[in-house]
Formats: sequence, structure tokens, C-alpha cells
Amino acid sequence: MSTAAPALTPTTRALAWCLHLLIIGLLVLAAGRAVADDRPHAGSIVAVAVACGLAYAVGPLLPRIRRSRRAAAWWLAAVGAVWLVLLGLSPDAIWVAFPLYFLQLHLLPRRAGLAAVIVTAVAAVAGFGAHTGSFTPATVIGPALGAAVAVGVVWGYQALYRESEQRRQLIEELTATRADLARAEHTAGVLAERERLAREIHDTLAQGLSSIQLLLRAAERALPGRPDAASGHVDAARQVAVDNLAEARRFVAALTPPTLEGTTLAGALERLCSTTSARHRLTARFHLTGDPVSLPTAHEVALLRIAQSTVANTVRHARATTAEVTLSYLGDRIALHVVDDGRGFDPEQLPAPDVDGGGFGLAAMRARMAALGGTLAVASAPGRGTALTAELPLAPTTRTEPEGRP
Repeated sequence: MSTAAPALTPTTRALAWCLHLLIIGLLVLAAGRAVADDRPHAGSIVAVAVACGLAYAVGPLLPRIRRSRRAAAWWLAAVGAVWLVLLGLSPDAIWVAFPLYFLQLHLLPRRAGLAAVIVTAVAAVAGFGAHTGSFTPATVIGPALGAAVAVGVVWGYQALYRESEQRRQLIEELTATRADLARAEHTAGVLAERERLAREIHDTLAQGLSSIQLLLRAAERALPGRPDAASGHVDAARQVAVDNLAEARRFVAALTPPTLEGTTLAGALERLCSTTSARHRLTARFHLTGDPVSLPTAHEVALLRIAQSTVANTVRHARATTAEVTLSYLGDRIALHVVDDGRGFDPEQLPAPDVDGGGFGLAAMRARMAALGGTLAVASAPGRGTALTAELPLAPTTRTEPEGRP
């Protein structure tokens, strides 16, 4: 079973009603003229016209006619047979051939519809010629021209319908693709924001809490014999908590870290080294090489976070006595070097990250560098300390010439 015709729209419904009214009107015209002219067999003409109208009315009432080509063909054959009887009785039935063309072209397959139109046109010419007793060019031109017009109109409409359906399907596909793209972008945005928050939490809150834990342990060891030292450790832990609270508020609001407000990246790194030396048993020193240039905020934040995370890891895991933090301006790139004299580790045998043991630091650092087109390298060996190097490329427009140069 195949579809006989396109789905009805308000326009096609209106055209269908016009076709119904046209056929009924032409049948009424044929019957009325037979009665008005008092033709022979007038009663038979009226009866056959009514039978033709009833046969035609069956089609719109049966949905099967629209859903099945075979059912439509049988229905059209029945209507055509009754129409041929009417044509044999009245020459006025020739006008009914015109709406029949449209039905045949609309409900039958393309080739079958064209063949049915040709047969109907030939029958109309032959029937009208038999009634008039002659075959003139006008007798042939009328039905033939009507058939040609019907073929052009119906085939043109079907072509426009197919093009409209293709455009509708294309619009639906584009709409679905746009919805999929929007969902993918939303998911990517959620994942990117989640990754950003994870990095910020690791490099600020997690490291700060770890520092507070170390300071409180130191205060616990100092009690009760050295209350002054314990008090100093508690004060330092309180200050770390204050700094971390400020960091939390700022990164939630996606603002510049407070350690960078009112100062440069070099100043923030120098402060990091001084506060680390004051709070922990680690001597951290800062060095600056090259001519400082203006950096994008994203570059400054990434390098500061990497320095904070690296120094915190040194305090927590390395058992080092010194750490050297160097910020180097190298023309077309900027580099951060952090070197300590701790116990070191094997970079190839790092434990997998886990919630309790940590291990997310290097992954977060590499993610920061990759997002900005930079690189991260770690050199270490057991008993030989650790050296970390983070490099970022600088656009030529970010460089500023020192004053006094031509």
C-alpha cells in the first residue's frame, strides 16, 4: 500500500472543495440542460448524472481512496465508467472530463495518470463528435487543451510540493542540528567551567587548607613547651584562612586573584616566597630576569596558580630546605622556573590521582598551560630535588619597548 496523494493542507483542502463543487456543478448542468431542452432520454440523463455524482461522492468519504493507489484506481474506473454512460447520453458530459483530468493526475502514479488523461480526452472527443456528427479542430482542441492545462498545473503543483517538502525536511534537520549543537556547546561549557573550578579549588582552597593543616600541626608540636612559637603558627594559619576566604570569593566571581590586585606578577611571586618562608621551614627566594612586559590577565593568573601549587607541593611533600622561584622574560615567551633541593621523585611513576591522596596538581598545571598554548616540563629524580618549568608564548603586541629606545 502506498500513499496516493500528499497530505492535505488548508490550501489543498480548499482546492479539493473547489474540485468537488465543479464536478457537482457540471453534472447538475448536464442534467438541467437535458430537462430544460426536453431532450430524449432526459430521465435517463438525470439518473445517470445522479449515479455519477454518488459514485464520485464515495471517494472523499473513504480514507482508503487517499491511502491506496489501487483503491484510487478502482474508484476512478467506476466514476469513469458512469461518466462514459453519461457522455453517451448527453454531449454536455464532455465538460466533466476537465475535473476528471485533475483527479486522475492527482491520485494515480505519474505514468498511469498521464495515460488515464489521454484516454479520457480521446473518449471526450469521440463522444462529443458522435453527438454532433462531425470532428472539427475545435472538437479536438478543447479537450486536448484542457488535458494539457491539467497536466501542467498538477505536475507543477507536485514539483512545488516536493520542493516544499525537501525544504521542510532541511529546516527540520537544521533545527535538530542546531539543538544538538546547542546541547553540545552547553555540555562543553559546563565541563569547561567544572574544570576551571576544579583547578581553582586545587590551587587555592586545597593548598591553603593543606598549609593550615601543616601550621596547626607545627603549633601542636610546639605546645606546651613553646607557647610563643605555637601562637605564631596559629596566627599564620589564621592569615592563610583569611587569604583563602578572599581567594574563594574572587574565583567564584571570576575576578582577578587578590594577590595580583595592585601589583605585578613579579610582586605577587615575591610575596608568595616571603610568606612561604615566614610560615614554613622552607627558604623560598624569588628571582626576576629579563625586561618585564605587560601580560594578559589569563597568563598572569595561570603562572601565579602554578607557582602557588608548586610551592605548596614543595612544602607538603618535598622535605626541601630551599626553593628558587624565577620569572624570566625571554622576548617572545615568558617562563616560570621553580627549583627545590628536596627528596625528588620519579616523574614516570606518579601515583594515579585520588580524592584522599591528591595527585591532581600536575594535571591541573598542564591543563592551564595547554589552554593558553604553553608547555610544562618537570625534571626530577629521587634524592636530587625537582625542577619545574612553565612557558607561555607572548604575542608581539604585548611587548613594550623600554623608555628611551628609538
